[in-house]
Amino acid sequence: MIDLGISKMALIGAVALIVIGPEKLPRVARTVGTLLGKAQRYVNDVKAEVNRSMELDELRKMKDSVETAARDVESSIHGAASDIDRQFNDAAAAFDSAAPSPMLDVPPDSPEYKRPRKNWRLKQGAVPSWYKARNGVRTRALSGAARVARYRPKKLN
Repeated sequence: MIDLGISKMALIGAVALIVIGPEKLPRVARTVGTLLGKAQRYVNDVKAEVNRSMELDELRKMKDSVETAARDVESSIHGAASDIDRQFNDAAAAFDSAAPSPMLDVPPDSPEYKRPRKNWRLKQGAVPSWYKARNGVRTRALSGAARVARYRPKKLN
């Protein structure tokens, strides 16, 4: 880069004072300072963007390595699962080829589930409260404390 020392800066200032003049020199110096500040901020922004892109590339590489490791683990798990499944099927085939046990046989005439004819989603009618009271059906919810108080055994005196 440009090597600017104190002597070179003094020479540039003297030339600027002679060329520009003492009236306009402060305004020009302010403008030059502003422009240099903007240029420095722009350079810093470019450096930050380059650093971000480098970090993003590193993160992508790390993501790729993690994905390949996950794929390897998944393939090993699938391989182990297929081995276990194959062993289980071999054992089941060997068990099926053995003499059938009468305890394990399911009777062929077991009834199948039949859907009830009544539509349980529709309320057909209310059960009378006297019928509920007679059969001990609860009509009101009890809190925990009320339930404990109601069903607590009575003390014998």
